[in-house]
Amino acid sequence: MPSPTQLRLIIETEDFDSALRFYRDLLGMPEQIAFATQGDDRVAILHAGIATIELATPTHAQRIDEVEGAPRSGAPRIALEVEDAELASDLAVQEGAELIAPPVRTPFQTINARVRAPAGWQVTFFQELQTLEARAALEGFSTDDARAR
Repeated sequence: MPSPTQLRLIIETEDFDSALRFYRDLLGMPEQIAFATQGDDRVAILHAGIATIELATPTHAQRIDEVEGAPRSGAPRIALEVEDAELASDLAVQEGAELIAPPVRTPFQTINARVRAPAGWQVTFFQELQTLEARAALEGFSTDDARAR
């Protein structure tokens, strides 16, 4: 099977204007053209840079919640890499997002902060503190197939 060339998350929301302001205007995700008809048939496709999929067991997801100081909810969550996680979370809160977990330095060598954004999705802002190459030399960093069971 050919590899995907794009990852697209679909966030269905009743408050489209609020979500659009948050993701497009506050987070600075430029809008692409998209097809919709008229009236309440609205869509915005926003460019969010490079996409990755993080697969996690419930145990790992719970560990992330603990590290970030966020309550376990199982709610849909996206993580966005930013230059300054503290600033991003502060600006998000100023625009109406709910702070779930303030910025914290993680054992993964990132600064993470989590908010509840419009449409109920949780957004983790993460700021990388090291390159992938530097982290590869640290204990605990590996790929799943190389990790001891």
